[in-house]
Amino acid sequence: MPEESADIMQTEELRKLSGIATDMQMSSKMRTQAINTLGDMASHESLLVLLNLVANDRLNTDERDYALKKAREIVKKGR
Repeated sequence: MPEESADIMQTEELRKLSGIATDMQMSSKMRTQAINTLGDMASHESLLVLLNLVANDRLNTDERDYALKKAREIVKKGR
């Protein structure tokens, strides 16, 4: 049961960070911090969120590149 609670909390955190990273009303700095936090989580789920950000054409190119860089770092850690 506690494991399920932790999974739910992680999912909610991923959802919030994804929302921040794609919210164009927020500053670029806040969006970049959200991407950085997703990269620091280094989980399979955060990798998927980062790849969704890379595919999001509403984000500017620099933010998409940064999300791709963080996704690559997660992949390299998994080797």
